[in-house]
Amino acid sequence: MRLITVLDQCTKFKRFVFEESRLDEDGRILVSLRSRKNSRGECSGCGQLSPTYDTATDARRFEFVPVWDFSVFLVYRMRRVACNACGRVVIEKVPWSTGKHHLTDIYRCFLAQWAKKLSWAEVARSFRTRWDNVYHSVQDVVEYGLAHRRLDQVTALGVDEIQYRKGHHFLTVLYQIDPHRRRLLWMGEKRTKKTLDDGVTQLEQEHQRKQEAAGVEEPTSVLDQIAFICSDLWKAYLTVIGQRLPAAVHMLDRFHLMQCFSKVLDKVRAEEARRLKAEGTDPVLSKSRWCFLKRKENLTDTPALKLSELLTMNLRTVKAYLLMEDFQRFWDYTYPAWAEKFLQRWCFRTMRSNIEPMKDIAKMLRRHQELILNWFRAKKQFNNGIVEGLNLKWNLTVRKAFGFRTFNALQMDSFHQLDELPEPQFTHEFY
Repeated sequence: MRLITVLDQCTKFKRFVFEESRLDEDGRILVSLRSRKNSRGECSGCGQLSPTYDTATDARRFEFVPVWDFSVFLVYRMRRVACNACGRVVIEKVPWSTGKHHLTDIYRCFLAQWAKKLSWAEVARSFRTRWDNVYHSVQDVVEYGLAHRRLDQVTALGVDEIQYRKGHHFLTVLYQIDPHRRRLLWMGEKRTKKTLDDGVTQLEQEHQRKQEAAGVEEPTSVLDQIAFICSDLWKAYLTVIGQRLPAAVHMLDRFHLMQCFSKVLDKVRAEEARRLKAEGTDPVLSKSRWCFLKRKENLTDTPALKLSELLTMNLRTVKAYLLMEDFQRFWDYTYPAWAEKFLQRWCFRTMRSNIEPMKDIAKMLRRHQELILNWFRAKKQFNNGIVEGLNLKWNLTVRKAFGFRTFNALQMDSFHQLDELPEPQFTHEFY
């Protein structure tokens, strides 16, 4: 079977015919195309079929998907058409490429698909193309996906921040964390109140534009359909969520709450270790950090034995550890009312202790009691564990690429990897 026969079966270009294929002196396969006899060209402005005005002398080359490790180029002499609707002479629109791209649409999607598996530089090396070609291929696919994605089934949001550079360089991310779909919805620089407010506004505007384009008579706000939202204790996030999404069940993340406990416990341990050292006492707390911070079931034999010995001593660290372990029972409750009673009892006991950092934890829990109990009101079905999993995938993506020089490139690759964006449909898939 000839190559042009295979291409004709795979690509179905109306009004065009594959003429021949040949191998040039540089080892590239050149496939010639021509327009069908008496066919009209499509106006690149309005899309109307118009009569041919003239034909270019020199043929243009469009890079196609490689075949058997050979570079493939479609060769075609472009026509100009006299469009009656536009009232001008313009270059015709061809079905295998958009605009002034020298890559075919299929090839750009092909490169973008491989860019999900490999870094952009590795894709460029593997297919002997330029890095810019891979970059623009991903850009085109992401722009198409964002323009065609739907937001009408988003009911649960996860809000978090990601550190993307050394120092205090953070990104604010909005994820969809519904059971049926988990994806990135938006990403913005910094983690300020304005950043999150802008993100919510942009989602709302995007949903409204797509409703208007679809001809919806009474457009609805995407914020009205958000029933659940999960975040950490960052004050800026709490403020924006309370203002923009007051009807949603806002729950504080279990993971971040226990992270606060771990930080406080480690602070108590470090202070007590320094005090014992200054007093010349036996340094029983040396090399004990992970004995307290790890879950009992995750400890190996030696740390587990050391922890058992420490628990017999009258230390402030041990008291703080026992309070933290006792609080773990809070998550076993099913009904909010019983969970609230336990929380109140635990806070009361902790406030009577002499451990100031743990008292601060108790005060924080009392301040945000309703937001914490919302986790039970949401039937424990949402948490930032989903968000942390997406963050891990994002970190692996950045590591694979060895970082990004610009925020735009980082944002584009993040959408490409984490948003499950719709892609253009072709007659045949090459990947």
